[in-house]
Amino acid sequence: MLAINLFNGLVYGALLVVMCSGLALIYGLRRVVNFAHGSLYMLGAYLGYSIANYSNFWVALVAAPAVMALFGVLLDRYGFRLLQDRDPLSVVLVTFGLLLIIEDGVQTIWGKSNLSVAAPALLNTSIDFFGTPLPAYRLGVIAVGAMVALGLSLWLRFSRIGLFVRAASTDPTTTAMQGVNTDALSAGVVGLGCALAGLAGVVAAPFLSLSPAMSADVIIDSFVVVVIGGLGSLVGAFIAAMALGMVQALGAVYIADLAAVLPFVIMVVILIWKPSGLAGSRT
Repeated sequence: MLAINLFNGLVYGALLVVMCSGLALIYGLRRVVNFAHGSLYMLGAYLGYSIANYSNFWVALVAAPAVMALFGVLLDRYGFRLLQDRDPLSVVLVTFGLLLIIEDGVQTIWGKSNLSVAAPALLNTSIDFFGTPLPAYRLGVIAVGAMVALGLSLWLRFSRIGLFVRAASTDPTTTAMQGVNTDALSAGVVGLGCALAGLAGVVAAPFLSLSPAMSADVIIDSFVVVVIGGLGSLVGAFIAAMALGMVQALGAVYIADLAAVLPFVIMVVILIWKPSGLAGSRT
């Protein structure tokens, strides 16, 4: 049972890695606390559901994040770019309003009933791991989380655009003075962040039921992860996501009465110890 619980914690942690990467990227560059990120995850899941019904899951895995990336570029141009210098309360209200609009749109198009997506036949099996059968699809979720974490780390560390993103996150004014088009860069990063939210939704669809309320199930944990890891820090988000996944999986079994508040207790303790988060900058 312990092995299965640890495995489930890895699966949920990997899903949070994909989800929180986009949230951390958007905040790191635009300084916008995006309360609508959970609804983007939900919208990606529903798009994946429709595309998978018309084609197959593998097409949905590529097409839904691509549509969400385009949506993210438009969202940056007509939303986040205008919000980056506003007071935090205005940002919260606008992004929360966007969340409600997306949820209403999803209910209008797909209804309020729970929906499901079938796992691809290739991964609809179990793999024996030292006598414990593990669902192959959930192993695939872990692999997706690992690839996203590794890919983003290499991109930010070694690519020219990644260098621009890191520079603009630290000092956008100086970066723009060096000839970098920070508006175009930010649009691309927000598009990538929305695509990652959509990817998380598509990946979650085969083992979590789709409903208009699913955004609330993940956005709270996502913000806990980003705050614990350090606002805007990808490395911190990766570490916190895997840790929170383990805490949620083990807490639900061994201390069920406290499982709901345990992540918040951990967040409070870490912020008292280090207010900037595990890997956040004090500036």
